[in-house]
Amino acid sequence: MSKNIWILNQTAGKPDSGWGERHYFLSKYWVKEGFNVTIFSGSFNHLFSNQPKISNQIFTKEKVEKGITFCWVKISKYNPNSIFKLWSMIVFAFKILFIPTKKFTKPDIILISSMPIFSVIPAYILSKKYKCKLIFEVRDLWPQTPIHLKGYSKYHPVVIVMALIEKFGFRKAEHIVSVLPNAYHYINKISKEPSKFNYIPNGIDEKFVGKEPVSDDVLKLLPKNKFIVGYTGTLGLANSMEYFMETAKLLKDIDKIHLVVVGDGYLKEKFKQDTAQLTNITFINKIKKSQVQSILSYFNLCYVGRYNSPLYNHGVSYNKYFDYMLAKKPIIESSNLIKDPVELSNCGLIVPPENALAIKKGILKFYNLSTDEINKFGMNGYNYVIKFHNFEYLSSKYSKLF
Repeated sequence: MSKNIWILNQTAGKPDSGWGERHYFLSKYWVKEGFNVTIFSGSFNHLFSNQPKISNQIFTKEKVEKGITFCWVKISKYNPNSIFKLWSMIVFAFKILFIPTKKFTKPDIILISSMPIFSVIPAYILSKKYKCKLIFEVRDLWPQTPIHLKGYSKYHPVVIVMALIEKFGFRKAEHIVSVLPNAYHYINKISKEPSKFNYIPNGIDEKFVGKEPVSDDVLKLLPKNKFIVGYTGTLGLANSMEYFMETAKLLKDIDKIHLVVVGDGYLKEKFKQDTAQLTNITFINKIKKSQVQSILSYFNLCYVGRYNSPLYNHGVSYNKYFDYMLAKKPIIESSNLIKDPVELSNCGLIVPPENALAIKKGILKFYNLSTDEINKFGMNGYNYVIKFHNFEYLSSKYSKLF
């Protein structure tokens, strides 16, 4: 008899959502092993390119393909910079307590994925109600993220609540999965059971990644006959993009090097204003996920950045790594050495964090390499991501826990 998996992840998406497809791609392999998967996600996500079509009911069921069903849990639209984003997390957590089993088959396994973290408590209640296995997947460490990146006090009421929920989840879950390789240092101290910890990172699947051409309007924005250093992703706090902007200023007199930033985010307008007088940086609006590989083909070098924060000592698993590596592009990374994919695969150069001059020097080093030398870095990344970050391999690690 097939086993039923419930995934509770407010930010989960499908390929046409444009964001959050991790569990969808993992599910494609779980279905092949005989599982049925239902993914419960929020009806609105500010990171989605396409919002789901929902009914007036609390739970809108959408059968995506054989064995994979999405349920869109109705929440209100919100401004990502307002308190209503936090409120949407609380509403989602409350509503999933009342998932109708007449509409959705009872689970054998519940996978609760954070962030948001508030759904951990209803996930535990549901696991007891249905006497099923509970797996807690940790994609970001909360409340460590707001403490280290936003300067919140550990005594802030919301931080205290998050810490208590996190502790509850670590103690009650049968297995803990983290996409962060070194998170066991933090998690095991709280769970008190090191055997619970499992490292299953983010990934990418060459079989399912599209290569849809970008529009002519986008192509017109790309500079011609330049060495392009590109970034694709969110323009938010976590990516230390202000140092990339400073690097553009330092490179302004080198005509052959051009920086391209593809994506949106609440800091985008600020960055555009800060670099308004420069002619060596171009901003392009967010494109579809299926177009990312196409635009990367025009880049010579790709950028990843992080702050000099103890938060990252736990490791990282940015999806943009895998996009870049699959495209066979070398990476210039501004960060500390923490055994991340660039370091492990030798697919690029890592320079000190929060240092625009170091980024500039790194870019110039690649600019002066031969095409063959650059391609060698790109192939190192490609071979590594195909071996260790494909979804078939990652799904098998999960299946052992199921």
